[in-house]
Amino acid sequence: MNKFFAVTIAIATLSLVSCDAIQNANNKQKGAVIGSAGGATIGGVIGNNVGDGNSALGAIIGGVVGGAAGAYIGNRMDKQAKQIETEVPGAEVERVGEGINVTFNENSGVYFDTNKYNINAKSEATLNKLAGILKEYPDSNILVEGHTDNTGSASYNLTLSKNRAQSVTNYLVDKGISGSRFDTKWYGQSQPKYDNSTAEGRSKNRRVELAIIANEDLKQEAKKATNE
Repeated sequence: MNKFFAVTIAIATLSLVSCDAIQNANNKQKGAVIGSAGGATIGGVIGNNVGDGNSALGAIIGGVVGGAAGAYIGNRMDKQAKQIETEVPGAEVERVGEGINVTFNENSGVYFDTNKYNINAKSEATLNKLAGILKEYPDSNILVEGHTDNTGSASYNLTLSKNRAQSVTNYLVDKGISGSRFDTKWYGQSQPKYDNSTAEGRSKNRRVELAIIANEDLKQEAKKATNE
């Protein structure tokens, strides 16, 4: 409950300070808006309270740079997000702050057979396209998360989500993406986004999420380019 209230207050504060500015900004500009509105502090609160600081949302917002450097990073992320959206059919792509949140569930690109965690042929086609894009943007880090629905025991689902997340990471590394860019996490059934009481909700909760964020090299490049 304490985490919930911390996140709620942080989001409400950010909304009050910069709602109009964010609504009227493109994704590149949002990086600057969030920073100038004190979003680095707010992002830290969110980052430390969503998924113990390791969720996709927490990783993206918690690492915000803000200001002109944030806008520079946002421009780079705009291009990458657009490319993923265009070239990886089924991927749910969302630009958040200065990063990108990509979600794959059973209906959107990365498929796992029931109780399995091996990458099948349909998933390979999707991940091959994603790997190609990630190679084009080497100045980003990637958080890979595994999630399940609440069918079965919590311990079983935790292990299943771990195996699936690691399968995705290992596959992308095998395709030539540096392993140093990855952080792999798993949460089992503990972080549902949808209603587990419905078949559709459970299907969407059986997902792998990626957070794509600027690495230190890109942050330093952005600060140098913008004299920050």
